[in-house]
Amino acid sequence: MSRGLLRLGLPRDPAASSHLAGFLVAAVVTVLVTRAALAALGYPQLGGDGLHIAHVLWGGLLMAAAFVILLSFAGPVARPLGALVGGVGFGLFVDEAGKFVTSDNDYFYEPTAALIYGVVVVLVLVAEGLHGRRPHAPREYLAGAVDHAVAGVVGGFTPRARAEADALLDKAGDVPGAGETRALLAAVADDAHELPNVIQRVGAAVVAGSRRVIAARWSPWLVAGLLLASMGWTVVSGMIAWFAGADVPGWVVVGLLGSAALATLLALYGVMVARGERMAGYLLFRRAILINLLITQVFVFRIQEWSATAGLAVALVALGLVGAELQQMAEAARARGGVRR
Repeated sequence: MSRGLLRLGLPRDPAASSHLAGFLVAAVVTVLVTRAALAALGYPQLGGDGLHIAHVLWGGLLMAAAFVILLSFAGPVARPLGALVGGVGFGLFVDEAGKFVTSDNDYFYEPTAALIYGVVVVLVLVAEGLHGRRPHAPREYLAGAVDHAVAGVVGGFTPRARAEADALLDKAGDVPGAGETRALLAAVADDAHELPNVIQRVGAAVVAGSRRVIAARWSPWLVAGLLLASMGWTVVSGMIAWFAGADVPGWVVVGLLGSAALATLLALYGVMVARGERMAGYLLFRRAILINLLITQVFVFRIQEWSATAGLAVALVALGLVGAELQQMAEAARARGGVRR
């Protein structure tokens, strides 16, 4: 797929995963904050005299603003801002999905939480298919460095921006145009001012905090404990809700129990494997967490609706710790002269 895109002049942005993650996180947080704020305020309505300005309209307006930002400016500087604005807009939009799948415009339609979560899961899988399955080609790294130069030739480079551009060019290697791009980057003046990249700063803080935790020898037990706690909470609370009379099909409960059992077995096996082969153990942890996030949580959101977010938050913390550890091990492998795949 990568080669076909390159033939069409569509190189993938090396920073796209970060931007897409920021977009999705902003959307999910917006949905949760909106639901909590409306519940706390008694579900007020903006308007009067037969008019109701639903927040889906504000979502559409913010998504349009994101398009204007992304289509108006060349270079990578505006993309994080566009991702955040678009994510907030998409969150406001998708939060009202219940109104548009029911004949009576029911905002409180019970499967709405599962529907929204399913949409996010599909978007995550699309992003993974585009950017996570295949490594970037050298020409894509070169295009990324040139993209940085587009911003640099008009606004200069901060030390951080220059380091990012140089790192992309180093990954490109000796592809045609690399020498000319290196000369262009060297000609860009230094400048101390840049538009803040909120996504990058938050991501760096999360990675730094995660690495402090995973430095401990007992970190595999912590990761496994978080995952098992998340699974236990998910299953127990889901079953309690079902026995209390939640109106869901039986196959939802079967899917919840089956996927939870599979993720639990993988997590326990990962603990045993991590004692001798740390990377293999953490890869098993990652698979267990992904099963939890992409399958189990969909079922539990169908049973519990919005109260299922506690287990989701714990699973996301575990995924962050696993991702930080795998990245650190990959960096150590590169430093030794070879990346283990």
